[in-house]
Amino acid sequence: MANNVNITSSGIQKVLRNYNEKQALAEYIWNGFDAKADTVEINYTANELGFMDSLEIYDNGYGINFKNLKVKFDPFYESEKALQLAVNRNRSVMHGKNGVGRLTFFKFANDAEWQTTFLHNNELKSGRIRIGVSALNNYQAGLLDMPLSDKQGTRVLFSNIKILAENMEQEIIPFLRAEFCWFLELNKKKNYTIIVNGIPLDYSGNIQYYEEDILLKDEGSQTVFKLKFVQWKESLHKELSKVYYINEMGEEMFKEYTTLNKKADEYFHSVYIESEFFTDFDFSGTEFDTQVKLYNRSKSSAEYKFLSKKVNELLRSKRKLFLKEYSGKLLQRFENEGVISLSDREPLNPERKKILLGTLKAIYEIQPKLFSNLSIDQKKTLIALIDALLVSDQRASLLHLLENIVDLEEEERAELTALLAF
Repeated sequence: MANNVNITSSGIQKVLRNYNEKQALAEYIWNGFDAKADTVEINYTANELGFMDSLEIYDNGYGINFKNLKVKFDPFYESEKALQLAVNRNRSVMHGKNGVGRLTFFKFANDAEWQTTFLHNNELKSGRIRIGVSALNNYQAGLLDMPLSDKQGTRVLFSNIKILAENMEQEIIPFLRAEFCWFLELNKKKNYTIIVNGIPLDYSGNIQYYEEDILLKDEGSQTVFKLKFVQWKESLHKELSKVYYINEMGEEMFKEYTTLNKKADEYFHSVYIESEFFTDFDFSGTEFDTQVKLYNRSKSSAEYKFLSKKVNELLRSKRKLFLKEYSGKLLQRFENEGVISLSDREPLNPERKKILLGTLKAIYEIQPKLFSNLSIDQKKTLIALIDALLVSDQRASLLHLLENIVDLEEEERAELTALLAF
């Protein structure tokens, strides 16, 4: 059975233009988890020259029911904006983007074959689906007489593979650790795992700091929240820093960005909050809503406001410790870049340099955004201005300078005022 996918060749190229082989392979793993799998396996072999002879991805999800084949394979969004809107931003399930995972093999192989086993009318059925790079908008599908397996699942086999085993080990697997670490941690109690050539993907090396079983109790209602805080060593890609609300059954109910997400530092973090309170919780509003809600449990409830305050306090305290440690590394980077030496002819006076470095360190710990995305020349200019104002004893003017560069929160302004008062 041959079928044309509802997209033009130019549309396929448009959607795939920003994908690389790492992101493409990750889509197949997400597709497995979206199919309710708790285990995704990646198996590959390579020859003596390092070229990959075989590559397959297997998941133990519910398979691809051929009854829904057109629904699963025909829709494909040509608009990147529509593609992003198709993803549920407040739940981690259905993370994969509809249609994309099917064709991203184009980036690392020439052909793909799905061997899927699914339950239909309480009976196991199997089928094969094939797509080749020469006809990305066409797929061949057929049911088999006998099931391929005694359990549901999908195996995708790739042929004419374009990546080397070295690429897999040095680039793709590290990428997968950063891509899935937060998700595997979210589903740790459910034993979700990714297995590469028989070895579970170990993301412990991505963890900077880990603290679990943090208990918060709202005394008014006696509601208990159990928190887990994870600080990551590197970016979580598009997931960024979020808080995950989990009910007593271990089911994720909602997720949203933390208040310290994208603060122009490298404070990558995830907060997992588990409580019976999130069962029948209305996440649609805000904590400032004054209208009476259908459910007592909402963001305007006293328990949620208590939780939100405590979580923000926790995040800020952990961030202060991180920035204090990281600021030393930042100053060393400035030294290496030569932006601390304000004159090419004479070194900075030791006492003057000590005051300047101390001020830069303190400013960074209060508002790191001041130093983000600056070129070498811009860093030199900013540091020279700060030094000149310190030397001329115009510290009050320094606060005005900083406020013109970046918006300061009230707490940050107060801290800077106290810093510059001496």
